[in-house]
Amino acid sequence: MNIHDTVQQFTNQAVKVQLIEQGDVVYGRNQILSLLGLESFEPTEVTFAEKEIPTLLENLIEYAIANGICDDYFDAKEIFASKIMNTMMPLPSTVTRRFYDLYKYDPVAATNFFYELSKNSNYIQMQRIEKNIEYRVDTEYGELDITINLSKPEKDPKQIALEREQKPKETNYPKCLLCVENEGYAGRIGHPARSNHRIIPVEVAEEKWFLQYSPYVYYNEHCILLCEEHRDMKISRETFARLLGFVEQFPHYFIGSNADIPIVGGSILSHDHYQGGNYEFAMARAEDEFTFEWTRFPAVEFSTVKWPMSVLRLRSEDIRELVEAGDAILQSWKKYSDPDVDIYAFSGETPHNTITPIARKREEKYELDLVLRNNRTSDEHHLGIFHPHADVHHIKKENIGLIEVMGLAVLPARLETELVEVERFVLDEPNSIDPIHLPWAEELKRSFSGTSDDIQDFVKHEVGKKFLRALEDAGVYKRDEKGQAGFRRFINTSEKTPSSTT
Repeated sequence: MNIHDTVQQFTNQAVKVQLIEQGDVVYGRNQILSLLGLESFEPTEVTFAEKEIPTLLENLIEYAIANGICDDYFDAKEIFASKIMNTMMPLPSTVTRRFYDLYKYDPVAATNFFYELSKNSNYIQMQRIEKNIEYRVDTEYGELDITINLSKPEKDPKQIALEREQKPKETNYPKCLLCVENEGYAGRIGHPARSNHRIIPVEVAEEKWFLQYSPYVYYNEHCILLCEEHRDMKISRETFARLLGFVEQFPHYFIGSNADIPIVGGSILSHDHYQGGNYEFAMARAEDEFTFEWTRFPAVEFSTVKWPMSVLRLRSEDIRELVEAGDAILQSWKKYSDPDVDIYAFSGETPHNTITPIARKREEKYELDLVLRNNRTSDEHHLGIFHPHADVHHIKKENIGLIEVMGLAVLPARLETELVEVERFVLDEPNSIDPIHLPWAEELKRSFSGTSDDIQDFVKHEVGKKFLRALEDAGVYKRDEKGQAGFRRFINTSEKTPSSTT
């Protein structure tokens, strides 16, 4: 198929998936021809097997590289691909108008439209995401989701060399990867291309925020709600109001926030944002452990949750009272210490206690899950006392953020090959096992009683157990009698603590 036929099929596919209308084809095609340095268009009459947009896009980039139009390294290819896709994209105002036209009739239809647009535009690169290894592991807390993240491409040697040679440009535009100014931004070395990126304005708690989808979608309709203003993450009463205000508008989505301090927070603390989506995590399915009442909040049901981390679940039809109750717990936790269970709210003036909150609507009631967090470190646990401990670092060393808290492990790509070597070690086959896995692999060898047909499932299950251990490490109140007694002490103390508005 020659380049003209590739362009023809590319525009045909854009019409088919409703990125553009038939009346936009000539205009869009001419934009692509210009980017490719073509001055004419002469497709053949031959009928070719239909290809998907990502494959056609790769063909167009290959042509551009072969003809000296695009450099052959990762960022240059991403920038060029994003520019080509943008020729098939509606303007941001058109996307917003279509979204809210659909929203008037059905919020689900609105988000379906936007999610499909984000995939069809190759902003969400599904061909890469489908490479991820995903499975579930059954535990006493329900089925945990395990993902080995293979969707992020490795940097090629040319890209690495360029990053070394070129001094980073002195620019703060966009200020970060989540700023609204990323919409339509061409990209540069070290900053991703976003020409084909679109965001939807959403008002929550009388503030302007923006809805987009994560380009990495770790679960169904993995979305991000980001603040218009570039400001630091902060968990507060307003956080709860925004989260619940969002699920009031989009009741088919949950939404949550990473914690706002290092170690227990996410990878981006410099821009206030939340993550949500249309997915039920294991934590959402987890049952109540014990219920209790607070006389100050008669419209709210309170419970703890059977989960490896320490979770308070609040339910009510009254959003306002739910926000006030959540804030009362937050204010109490921020200054709460209990030496008997190694919880200290401060080291000098440095605060350690915060919350990872998650909101959802279930039937007629709103739910607010409050996961208690503490980021204190010690000589023994220098990465965090309530953080995955050293004996699980060979599987999970990174922070336990919002997604992990809810029961989905995002594990590093290195495990794809490393676990194969672990399997070979357990089977007494020749192997190149990484020494970091050796103590664990020795344990597995002693406990494994199956055959080579069983080994992969066995190791997968053991990886799930390691992730569960990481969650237990991150839990501030352990699941033993001493830990649960401490949890109840905090609950009893919290009822006496006023919220920030009283």
